Amino acid sequence: MEKTSFSIIEKELTEQNIVLEAELAPVIKRVIHTTADFEYVKTLKFSDGVINIIKNALKNGADIITDTNMAKAGINKKSLAKYGGEVHCFMADDDVATEAKEKNLTRAAVSMQKASEIEKPLVFAVGNAPTALFELCSLIEKGYKPVAVIGVPVGFVNVVAAKEMIMKAGVPFIVNQGRKGGSNVAAAICNALLYNLND
Repeated sequence: MEKTSFSIIEKELTEQNIVLEAELAPVIKRVIHTTADFEYVKTLKFSDGVINIIKNALKNGADIITDTNMAKAGINKKSLAKYGGEVHCFMADDDVATEAKEKNLTRAAVSMQKASEIEKPLVFAVGNAPTALFELCSLIEKGYKPVAVIGVPVGFVNVVAAKEMIMKAGVPFIVNQGRKGGSNVAAAICNALLYNLND
């Protein structure tokens, strides 16, 4: 089934005279496969060298941080574990809920703060909460350096602004411009990178 989907995608891209950069193609195709939406060809934005930056980090045991348990569930943890990496989502943690209430912040923002305390290289995959991206921008301004940020939250409130901000934050990024995205897209991007680590 998956093989058939990908050959249909290839065929439609050819029919539309769309040639994808070889390095970016696995990510873009897997997102199209997940969403059945060819608009991602135009709207997915990649900072220079981000694919190799993320791949090298994952090969060396970097962890992935998500902003939803749905994205966490969708990432192939077995592929990641081969290299010593794990996926974390702190959104449902009791300490995160308590701190968010005390500080009048969103759980997504507090989750990012908690993640930034992990002392190993981290790739952030944000598919839902723009406040997670805003918080990451704030942490980056204070000197925090993630490996990269995958910024693909979906929605109408603050989503576009959060994505634009992360693209100007000075860290490697994969961002879908506009309102579209989602936890499934965040997971698809992570999996595309994991499945092509040795290419």
